[in-house]
Amino acid sequence: MTNIDRLKPASKPVKMHNNEVEIDASLVRRLLEEQFPEWAELPLTRIQSSGTDNAIYLLGEDLAVRMPRIDWATGQAELEQYWLPKLAPHLPLPIPAPLAIGVPAEGYPWQWAVYRWFKGADAIVGRIDDLGQAAADIAQFVGAMQRIDLGSEVIPPSSSRGMSLAPRDSGVRKAIAELEGIIDQQAALTAWEEALGVPDWEGAGVWIHGDIHAGNVLIENGCISAVIDFGCMGLGDPACDMLFAWSILTDATRPRFRAVLQPDDATWARGRGYALSMGLFALPYYKDTNPVFATVAKRIIDEVLTDFKNRYES
Repeated sequence: MTNIDRLKPASKPVKMHNNEVEIDASLVRRLLEEQFPEWAELPLTRIQSSGTDNAIYLLGEDLAVRMPRIDWATGQAELEQYWLPKLAPHLPLPIPAPLAIGVPAEGYPWQWAVYRWFKGADAIVGRIDDLGQAAADIAQFVGAMQRIDLGSEVIPPSSSRGMSLAPRDSGVRKAIAELEGIIDQQAALTAWEEALGVPDWEGAGVWIHGDIHAGNVLIENGCISAVIDFGCMGLGDPACDMLFAWSILTDATRPRFRAVLQPDDATWARGRGYALSMGLFALPYYKDTNPVFATVAKRIIDEVLTDFKNRYES
């Protein structure tokens, strides 16, 4: 449930992907009437969102309908419904979980879900009063996830976000070439090649969120209040969850995150490379269709390159 202003109704939806499905309030209302009639009469408002995978509708005052808009987002609700209640007791911040999962109908091809609505604004627009405290809060959250042990449970592997950087190489180089005049291409290429030289993670996979950027962290009363959107979760390289350090934090506050979490040097360096790759993938893809998320991507790139240049200038 990644939102810009989470209570601002959306204007006419803009397609972000060539093969995404058409979703409107009429379709959502019909699905509710057929499958969850107890909620069908509640007010329904599409929410303006920076999210790329799902359309979000506020249902009444405290529910949300989450509709996958593209095939790669399917399966997320079932993943979250099964795993998040198991993870939640181990975590220091609230996380969501579907209340109900709907089935394909009315021409809509995939499962969809109803969630409890979390108050607050995401960190794209929400004001964080103390970035140092936010750094510590998310470091504690990430550390708690990494320590979770569910015993004999058959745990799903992570998405590609929890794997080696090497498979991302060709896509990163292509993105850098597409961003002439927008980023410092030489610095980006040098920083990326440095990250590729860092040894891969050789330990056992740990629980990762996989996507802790500004759109997936909620802010209420100036403080982090929840972490949302676990569609990329699984077991993998802990470096993925270093992303927060370059998505939201600054050169002055990143050390607090690192000091609390205490990743080893290689994990931190891979995390910086992963953050750079994510920003580079997203910026050219979304710069016209999702400018708010493209701004998030550009900030990630800028923070990584600031970090990179500062290390060599100091």
